[in-house]
Amino acid sequence: MKSELELYFELHESQDEPLIWDRVAEKLGCLPEELPALSVKKRSLDARGRRVRWLLTIGEPMPFDPERFALRTVQGNPVIIIGAGPAGLFCAHALARYGIKSLIFERGKKVQARRRDLKGLTQHGLVNPDSNYCFGEGGAGTYSDGKLYTRSHKRGSVRDVLEILVTHGAPESILVEARPHIGSNRLPKVVTAIRENLESVGVDIHFESKVSDLIVERGRAIGVRLESGVEHRGQSVVVATGHSSRDMFEALQRAGAHLEAKPFAMGVRIEHPQPLINRIQYGSDAGNPILPAAPYRLAYTPSDGRGAFSFCMCPGGWIVPASTEAGALVMNGMSLSRRDSPYANSGFVVAIHPSDWARHGLESPWGGLELQRRMEQAAWEAGGGGLCAPAARATDFVKKRVSSDLPSTSYQPGIRPADLDSVLNASGVPIADRLREALLVFDQKMPGYLTEEAVLVGVESRTSSPVRVIRDPVTLESISLPGLYPCSEGAGYAGGIVSAAIDGVAVAERIHFTRH
Repeated sequence: MKSELELYFELHESQDEPLIWDRVAEKLGCLPEELPALSVKKRSLDARGRRVRWLLTIGEPMPFDPERFALRTVQGNPVIIIGAGPAGLFCAHALARYGIKSLIFERGKKVQARRRDLKGLTQHGLVNPDSNYCFGEGGAGTYSDGKLYTRSHKRGSVRDVLEILVTHGAPESILVEARPHIGSNRLPKVVTAIRENLESVGVDIHFESKVSDLIVERGRAIGVRLESGVEHRGQSVVVATGHSSRDMFEALQRAGAHLEAKPFAMGVRIEHPQPLINRIQYGSDAGNPILPAAPYRLAYTPSDGRGAFSFCMCPGGWIVPASTEAGALVMNGMSLSRRDSPYANSGFVVAIHPSDWARHGLESPWGGLELQRRMEQAAWEAGGGGLCAPAARATDFVKKRVSSDLPSTSYQPGIRPADLDSVLNASGVPIADRLREALLVFDQKMPGYLTEEAVLVGVESRTSSPVRVIRDPVTLESISLPGLYPCSEGAGYAGGIVSAAIDGVAVAERIHFTRH
C-alpha cells in the first residue's frame, strides 16, 4: 500500500475497531487477516459537508520508544537557562540527553504553588507580578489550556515533543488527534514529572529566582545576576522567557543584545454559549455525545492587509485574567481536558505592525510594549478597577453602543458594560472599527456568530511578543552578544507550547554542536 490511507467514517463507526479494519481491508483488496501491521496515525473531524464525519489516516505504526529520550547524569560547566516554560524545560531536557549540565532560573513558583496565587487573582483581584497565569513553572501554557496544535513542523520534530509529554504522563491520544490538547487540569502533573526527571540526573532548577541582569565578560554572556544579588556563571546563557517578561528585554539591551520591533496582535476575547457554536459547526449532529465541543478558526484580511482573526480558541473553556502588573487588565482563555464548560471563547484580534506606533512617535523596539500598556490600563479603568472586565454584547458593539446588560460569562472576576471603542482605541490604532468589520464577515462564514448572546470582553493584548531578540539563523546565537541564545516566545521565535519546546530543543542542539 502507499504510505498512508485516508478513510471517512460516520460518527458511530469511528469507535468500532473491527469495522475500521474491515473497511481498510476492503480498500486494499485483501482480507482483514491479511492486513500488514497498521495503525491509526491521525484522527480528525470533518464538518464541512452536510454531516459530520471522522477522517482517519491509516499507515504503518510509528515506533514509540521512551528510552530514546533517556537522560544522562549531567556534568561540566553549565548552560544557564532563564525561564522554566516549555522552551526552558525542553532545552534542559535535550541538553541532559547529551549529559550537558544546565541551571534553570524561574521568577515564578513551582506548578502546584502557583494555584494559590491564581486563586487570589481570579477571586480577589490580587496580582502577584511574579506568580500568575504567565509566570511560573511550565510557563503560560500550564494553566492556560495546554493546546498542542502547531504549524511549526519545519522547525523540528513535533512528534518528539509529543512523545516526551506522553513519557511524562500525557495521554497517548495526543499522538493521534489532529488538534491535540492536554488541559489545564492534567498539564501541571506532566510538567512536574518533567522537572523531577531533570532533577534526578543533576539539573538544578531554582524557583522564585528572578534574573535582573546578564553577566558579560570579555564580550561574552556567561551568567546571570539575580534580583537578590547572587550571581551564577556558566558557559552560555539561554533566554527562554515568555512574551510578558518585559523587564528581561531591558536587561538584554543593557547587556548588548540587539532588539527589533516585530508585528503582533491585540483585541478582545469573544465568548459564545458552546451549544450555539456546536449548532453552527455541527448542524443537525450537534448534541451527539460522541462529538467534542466544537472549535472554530476565522480570519478576515481586507485589501490593506490589516485583518482580524480568531486566536487561541477554547471550546468548552473559560476566560481568565492574565494580568502581570497592577493597574492593567489582560484576558486569556483556557480549557480543562474534558472541555465541558458551557462557554466557548476565543481571542478576537487585529494585526499590529511597527508602523502603527511609529506614526505616534514611539521609539522602536519599545513602541509595541507601550501600545499594550495603554490598552491594558484603559481596560482596567473601564472595568472599574480590580479585575472586573469591560464588555459589550457583539450586537451592541457593531452598533457602537454601550450594552444595557450583559449575558452570563465564564470570567469569574465579572464583567461590566463599557465603551469598548475607547478601550481598544486607547492604543492609538483603530482596532474597534477593524473588529466590527470582521464580525460582519465572520457572521457570513458562520451564520449566527454575530448574536446578542455573544459578548466581547477586553482586552487580549499578549498574543505574542512585540519585540524580537535578533539571533543568527544558523547558530541561533545573538548576532551582537556571543554566548547568548535568544529562544522561544519571549525572544520572538515561537508561539505556543509545542513551537516553544521545539525552539528550546533546537537551541540545545546548537549548543551541543558548538561543543563538539
